[in-house]
Order: sequence, then structure tokens, then C-alpha cells
Amino acid sequence: MHDKLTAGDIKKMEEEIEYRKLVLRPRLLEDVKEARAHGDLSENFEYYAAKREKNKNESRIRFLDRMIRTAEVISDASAEDEVGINNTVTVEFAEDKSIEIYKIVTTVRGNSLEGLISNESPLGKALMGHKAGETVHVQVNAGFGYDVVIKKIENTVDDGSDKIRSF
Repeated sequence: MHDKLTAGDIKKMEEEIEYRKLVLRPRLLEDVKEARAHGDLSENFEYYAAKREKNKNESRIRFLDRMIRTAEVISDASAEDEVGINNTVTVEFAEDKSIEIYKIVTTVRGNSLEGLISNESPLGKALMGHKAGETVHVQVNAGFGYDVVIKKIENTVDDGSDKIRSF
């Protein structure tokens, strides 16, 4: 796996694991126990549904734990005037002059529908380390690329509001 994660990403994952172990696990075990008490398990949908939820929780705990153990920890520090992880960047697409605002995050928090782009995506990778006013070429694949102009860079604090994606 060896995902590149910041210390903040790891902290969020550890908090999720703790929540799942201390809050969700006991509740889900109780749900299974209660559904089992309803009688014949061969026709007990509630039992199978409770069991499935319990197993999903355990699977998520293992997944997060494995990601933490195999992560490559990277810094989210960047120079004041250049694009780095957790920076909010305003870009203008050269082709049609449209303006978009993105926050650069690690792959586990990327969600383009919410304006969170990964530092490993073509656009994120192209923007990293560049300064406001620069024109950057984004190479999507061997046959297609486009240019963007960095209009503004805001050093945003990682407040923990970006969620770690579920898979």
C-alpha cells in the first residue's frame, strides 16, 4: 500500500479506529446479541443485517490499521507563497478562462466533488511547489494536457473537517 499520509491524516484515522472500537463495536455486538435472541436464525433477517454491520466495522478497523502501519509519512509544510498539501488554490483554466478553487489533500481525503484534489492527481501533482501567477501545464495522459494559471494560494490549517474516504 504505502500511501503518502500526513501526520494529520494518521491522527484522523486513529480517532476513527478509537471511535469504532469503543463506541460502535459494543453497540453492534449488542445488536447481534439482541437479533439472535429473536429465535430461528435461518429466517432472521435482523440477525444477518446486524452481523453484516458488525463485520463491516471490523473490516474498516483492519483497513485503517493497515494503512497506518504501511504509510509513508509526509510533511504538509510548504513555503508561504507556494502550493503544498492543505493549501487552497484558486486556478484559472487557460482554455476557457473559468475559475476553480481546490484544496490540495492526500489521496485518502481526495474528493473532487467537494473541491478536494489529491496531491497525486494530475492537477495536484502539477500545482505542487508552484507560486501564484505561474502558468502550469497539467499532463493528464500521453495525448492530452491543459494549462492553468495559479491565481491565489491560501495556506489553510488542517482543521480535521476533511474526512478520510471509505472504500
